Amino acid sequence: MSLRSPQPGRQPPGIMLLATQRITCEVPISRLLDFDDTAVSPSYRVFGLVDASIDTHAPHADRSQWLLSAPGMVYLQVPPQVIRASVRLESWSTAPPPDDEEWSGTEEVEVQLPGGDLALETIDGGRKGTSLILPSSGLYRMRWKWIFNPAGGPFTSPLKGMSRPLPMPLRHEEKLNGADQYCLVQIWRITAREDIVEE
Repeated sequence: MSLRSPQPGRQPPGIMLLATQRITCEVPISRLLDFDDTAVSPSYRVFGLVDASIDTHAPHADRSQWLLSAPGMVYLQVPPQVIRASVRLESWSTAPPPDDEEWSGTEEVEVQLPGGDLALETIDGGRKGTSLILPSSGLYRMRWKWIFNPAGGPFTSPLKGMSRPLPMPLRHEEKLNGADQYCLVQIWRITAREDIVEE
């Protein structure tokens, strides 16, 4: 029995060629759309970010949570030692990438913003407009992160039923800029059907 090479264009019997197809999944790249750096003086141990197009009031919520929210508003509870807070607001195209920095605290919340024009609000000081531009009105996710100034510590928890000292990671002096607290608020548009994964 002689073995012959297969003719060009043909393959030996019993051998099957498998076609391979490259499948690519495009993951949306999150882009920073706009930002605003400002400052606020909390009153009654809270300050908030509110939709300026609607009438709001301080939300009555679970005081054991850092973020207190209602349609058109999100309030952050702050330690009684915080007199001035430096705040950076960021608008993102999708959920911003996580960072590896240490924070004193971080929480997320979902909120309806019917007008999309934001203002910082305190109980004593009223509203202060921001220059942050959101893509549209609608349902948004907010990620709040904050740190405290070690020079002004110790800071005690404002949460109901808790009074322990709060962690104060270092290496954030340039963000604090002399304030007692620095807050980073990242905001991005979501849909009602979108699954939200907590950090």
